[in-house]
This record gives sequence, C-alpha cells and structure tokens, in this order.
Amino acid sequence: MSNITISFLDQFCLSIDTALRTLSGHAKTSERPNPAEKIKEAELTDTEKKHIAGLMRVNHCGEVCAQALYQGQALTAKLPNVRQSMEQAAIEENDHLQWCRNRVQEMNQKTSILDPIYYAGSFALGAIAGISGDKWSLGFVAETEKQVVKHLQSHSQQLPENDDKTRQILETMEQDERQHATNALDAGGADLPQPIKSMMRFTSKIMTHTTYYI
Repeated sequence: MSNITISFLDQFCLSIDTALRTLSGHAKTSERPNPAEKIKEAELTDTEKKHIAGLMRVNHCGEVCAQALYQGQALTAKLPNVRQSMEQAAIEENDHLQWCRNRVQEMNQKTSILDPIYYAGSFALGAIAGISGDKWSLGFVAETEKQVVKHLQSHSQQLPENDDKTRQILETMEQDERQHATNALDAGGADLPQPIKSMMRFTSKIMTHTTYYI
C-alpha cells in the first residue's frame, strides 16, 4: 500500500475545516463522557448562574485558543511525530471545549462572540511557534498548559461551594492540562524566555477580562 502524502495546501484546508467545526461547536472529540454528567445539579441563584457562566465562558474561549494553537503548530511542525502529537492533543482539548460549552448553555448563557477573533490570533501564534522550531513549539505548549492550570485552579476557588458539577469539570480539565504540559516537555520542549512568558500572561488577562462578560 502506498503512503498518502498530504500537501501544505491540503493541511491548510483541513485547518480551516477544523476552525469552522471548533467555532460552531462540532469539533471532533475523543468521545470521553462528561465528568459531571452523573452529578446532581445544585440549587443556584441567578447571580451564581451568571457568574458560573462567565467563568466557563472564559474557559471555553481558552479551549478555543488552545485548539487554534495546536492547529497552527501542527501546520508548521517540522517532525511528523510532533505534528501527530499536536493533533492528538487537539482532539483531547476538544473534550474540554464541549464540556465548557455545555456548562455555559446549562446556565442559559452563550459562549463568547469574541471566539473567532481569539482563534485567529492563537492560530497565528501557533504557526509562528512551529516555524521557530519544534523544541520552541513544544515549549510554548508546555508554558500555555501551565498557565491554563493556574486559571483553572483560580476558577475552582471562585465557584459557589455547592457547584460540584462545574468543579468536577475543571478538576478533570486540570489533570489533562498537566499531562499535556508534561508530554510536551518530555518530547523535547524548551523553557521559554521570561519576556515571552510575561507576554503570554498579559494576553491571557485580556482574554479573561473580555470573555467573562461577552
């Protein structure tokens, strides 16, 4: 059987398809069950529901950005095994994307209208990271996941005490993100310079403050 070679143009077209699926809520997942599906819904006030929706809207947008980063990196990754690793991580991140979207909808709210803008920006950053070299691309993944873990921990602390459903989702996501960071470092990811880490944190703050509300 002959090997099928996928051209850069084909990969780019596939990336566009993935973007449309991600933003429309039809991204390919690993089909893992929602970790909170068997947990009883708590009695929440309207204010609490709005706050939970805001936090999960932020997390949903964060997963949109993660998906875009992985797609951009996979497009420009130089080693096939690195590209495959990025693509697999992207599928796992889509589980988070779906869980966050569902939780926002359960609070009778919508995901952020800014998602397409953040997707485009994150895709560009991912592509640049990939062009810079696989060790920097993997290092970018590791640092991104480390910062995501801190956000998830912060959001867990801000939840109403009786909201076990959302808390379980965030805890499962945190475990996955830690593993993705470890995998990236084990695959040869380099430690990023401090100015880049600071820029990433600054950009993350902008995303967090805007998507909480819209």
